[in-house]
Amino acid sequence: MDRNEVLSIVVTSVMPTYGRANIAFEWGEGPYLYSTDGRKFLDFASGIATNSLGHSHPDLVKVISDQAAKLIHVSNLYRIPEQEQLADKLIATSFADTVFFCNSGAESLEGSIKLARRYQFHVGKPQRTKVICCKNAFHGRTLGTMSATYKEEYREGFGPRVQGFTHVAFGDLEEMRDAAASEDVAAILVEPIQGEGGIFVASHEYLQALRNIADEFGLMLVFDEVQCGMGRIGKLWAYEWSGTTPDIMASAKGLGGGFPVGAVMASEKAASGMKPGLHGSTYGGNPLAMVAAKTVLDIISETSFLEHTTKTSAFLRRQLDKIVNKYRCVVEEVRGLGFLIGLKCIVSSRDLQLALRKNGLLTVLSDDNVLRVLPPLIIDDNHVLEAVSMIDSACADLARRVT
Repeated sequence: MDRNEVLSIVVTSVMPTYGRANIAFEWGEGPYLYSTDGRKFLDFASGIATNSLGHSHPDLVKVISDQAAKLIHVSNLYRIPEQEQLADKLIATSFADTVFFCNSGAESLEGSIKLARRYQFHVGKPQRTKVICCKNAFHGRTLGTMSATYKEEYREGFGPRVQGFTHVAFGDLEEMRDAAASEDVAAILVEPIQGEGGIFVASHEYLQALRNIADEFGLMLVFDEVQCGMGRIGKLWAYEWSGTTPDIMASAKGLGGGFPVGAVMASEKAASGMKPGLHGSTYGGNPLAMVAAKTVLDIISETSFLEHTTKTSAFLRRQLDKIVNKYRCVVEEVRGLGFLIGLKCIVSSRDLQLALRKNGLLTVLSDDNVLRVLPPLIIDDNHVLEAVSMIDSACADLARRVT
């Protein structure tokens, strides 16, 4: 059986829901991935902002291996000490008073939406079910989170849209305030940085104003930090930069460092309507996921780690700004904060992505013709210079084509 035949079997036996690159990886170490055909790649995709500690981090490998040898899953019919330990750590490092564990970002958003609506029911306002979201938002691909997401093409062909969601312009406080005044609104749901939508950063003033609007109208303020949280922009949680706090927050991706885990983090007030039986997850909070996430959180929450991330990401930003100034016919601006960076392209962002992949650098596409640069948080200045050299080479090649 030749190689092409094997690839054909793989493609046809897996449901065709992804546009996959024809690369398979055999192993990884630090910020590098090694393909089955022997090529080395600098991974500035990080599993879509997920492999926060890079690949094969020794501490993470050890705790997963040790825990797997003892106990993987028992279900939430029983107490899970590892779950309680991670919840305690999350509470100690955030606004939250209580945490629900699940397995993914979409699940954490579904739980956050349920929590916000249940709070309104609990305080005697069952008519308050609508969630105000933002244009260009992405919150997941379940039936509920598809409706919270702005992009219509994600919903095409999946039947009636789940009711109870409306969208306003990201950053437009007048639109937000007008929508919030409605008597059927339960919550405001926003990403502090829109990732899939094109790397749009909410200003500190905007997030502070959302807090004020939510308080004025008795709404829950929900932050989606699935992509922008867990140290990716230089603080453990993105909301910390703004000096304000949400009532509910969704976390996933980098929380597990590559291991599937999600969390719904909430204040005591926001969770006041919850009781046994109202929400659950078979796998959520299993011992294996909990020790993985606790290890990642212990490492990333260290002050020295976050200081390193801030310093190195600032160096990356300066180098990318130089690229923009040098190749104005290829890229027009650098967006984002920390290690959640977007290159707004003049050429096709896919063309730039392919050129970078040919050079050995992995990146991620975003909307608005933006290419996301999402390195693991462990990189140093040498990795930055290596990546920027590949970006410079790719941009030079593309510049020759367009001039």
